[in-house]
Amino acid sequence: MSRHSLIELEAVLAIVRCGSFRAAALDLGISTTAISNAVGKLERELAVRLFNRTTRSVSLTYAGRIFVAQIKPALEDIQKAMNTARAQQETPSGTLRINAFATAAREIMAPLVLNYLQRYPQVHIDLVTEGRLVDVVAAGFDLGVRSADLVPSDAIAIPLGQGRRMAVAASPAFFENRSIPQVPQELLTYPCVRVRLPNGALFRWRFEKGGEELQLDVDGPITLDEASLTRIAVMNGVGIGYFMEADVREDIAAGRLVRVLEDWTPPLVPLCLYYSNRRNSSAAFQAFIALARDFAAGRLAQVENKTPKRPIGIGVPA
Repeated sequence: MSRHSLIELEAVLAIVRCGSFRAAALDLGISTTAISNAVGKLERELAVRLFNRTTRSVSLTYAGRIFVAQIKPALEDIQKAMNTARAQQETPSGTLRINAFATAAREIMAPLVLNYLQRYPQVHIDLVTEGRLVDVVAAGFDLGVRSADLVPSDAIAIPLGQGRRMAVAASPAFFENRSIPQVPQELLTYPCVRVRLPNGALFRWRFEKGGEELQLDVDGPITLDEASLTRIAVMNGVGIGYFMEADVREDIAAGRLVRVLEDWTPPLVPLCLYYSNRRNSSAAFQAFIALARDFAAGRLAQVENKTPKRPIGIGVPA
């Protein structure tokens, strides 16, 4: 089966539109010889004459009129699709798909994602959160957000540079008749809220101080695998919880939670936005990368949240 290039089909429509081979060649920006050769090649492959030619005029044959009537709508759709694609190179539009841990998504939501949407309202963000690691390219995502140590070695990464720590905390009522733990090992004698990882394993609480590292398999009356439930359980005095600091910072500041073992929770590996090498990427993609670099450099003001803030606890670090 013969394959015909778009230039051959466009040549036919240009001749019909312009009324002559010469005018059509000027319209397409090619030589008269090139357009004549393109039409001749198409006619030979179709084994039918499309134009009646004389030295003074050119007109469609019967077969040519049928052919043009059938290809014209299809080529118009193709041209429309190409124009739409080109427009995305000029004005940010379309959809960006981002994959992230839930903790990472919450950290970038207001300062980066919502800032971006305010600036580029023609773009739709499809943000998917999940605990498992995925190949963002194979899964159809444009971007991923993970801690730097989990970013693929062949990806382009932008360190987001935000300070991240864990926080161990419980409600004030929980400590009314209990002493405050001074070292992580003492947690083994307290009820704690346990967390199950996406792979089914129980998460071990991690601590570090002065070069000493610990991982504790705490015990407690409840095991959860959904991030928002951890804070609810701890706020209600069920036990001690292990959180991303950002999720309970306001609760600690307001006295709704009591933080313990702060000196055993040093800074974590920073978050990174990462992506594969993208040539001819869309304007929406390029604008998001530019904004992420501003965010990483501290040049981006956080979007003011008009709704009451409701911190969500989580027992699994990103």
